[in-house]
Amino acid sequence: ENSIFEIHNELRSEFVYGHTSLERITPVIADVRDWPRLKQVFAAYRPGLVFHAAAHKHVPLMEANPIDAITNNILGTHFLLETCLAYDVQRFVLISTDKAVNPANIMGVTKRMAELLTLDAAARSGRPYVAVRFGNVLGSRGSVVPFFKKQIAAGGPVTVTHPEVTRYFMTIPEAVQLVLQAGAMGRQGELFMLEMGDPVKIVDLARDLIRLSGLTPDEDIQIKFIGLRPGEKLAEELYQGHEDHAPTEHEKILRVTSRYQQPQDLAQALDLLYDLSRTGRVRDALALIAGLVPEYRPPAEVFPRTVEDIAHASGDPDIDDPDFPIPLSARWY
Repeated sequence: ENSIFEIHNELRSEFVYGHTSLERITPVIADVRDWPRLKQVFAAYRPGLVFHAAAHKHVPLMEANPIDAITNNILGTHFLLETCLAYDVQRFVLISTDKAVNPANIMGVTKRMAELLTLDAAARSGRPYVAVRFGNVLGSRGSVVPFFKKQIAAGGPVTVTHPEVTRYFMTIPEAVQLVLQAGAMGRQGELFMLEMGDPVKIVDLARDLIRLSGLTPDEDIQIKFIGLRPGEKLAEELYQGHEDHAPTEHEKILRVTSRYQQPQDLAQALDLLYDLSRTGRVRDALALIAGLVPEYRPPAEVFPRTVEDIAHASGDPDIDDPDFPIPLSARWY
């Protein structure tokens, strides 16, 4: 809500000073997990183009709150796509992430599921519903650069997870422009990857920011290595083993194709995932997702299972399972 307030104020300033009417810009407070509310909004405003960026994105937080990652990133995407289909939205763009590639964490695999749902909706409708993958955006809210700047301003230390950890980065203007370009040129069920150049060592980024502040790394400001957090990789990947990529008419946008077939039981899986999330059955929910996304590397306690396996299994929800101590925050709107 606060971010929408700030964006609307920014647009108000831009358009008022430019002598352009704000009548067609309407801030709406809603939750993608609230399907009836989505229908109300779409019935009222009849959008023709939807950019879907309503994701939970912080890896360690989602490892600790898997139910919210599942309900927001998967079920919220499902509800939004079905609403788009029902209200004749002609173009849909999912903002995805390189963490959806060979996902090692709950955030990444829920975004991979969002990709699969987008491609499935495109196949069912024949409409240009597409997904766009890219890495970290420099300076975006909650990203590493503002975090490091805050630590430097406080006198340090600057905390880095591992000396060898790397990430892909692009600027905010570049990310926005390329997402718009990919969304405009996308056809039915296409998956795009944005060209992000070479990966950056996070410790080098930290040292550069310290120097840009007029200070000396390891003297004025210490760098402290704290270890990889749950679900984090040393390096992100751009493509999965079953994927191929090819250039497009834009040099910074690549088209990704998969040799895998789409899962055939997505509708049943979503119904079951809703029930599992509502009752807090984390282990079963992750097992179901692992069965749909074979490249996912789930926690050691989780084994991939099919819809039929879980639907016919007996037993109580594992909310109090001492062998799988993930804090739960199961809720539904």
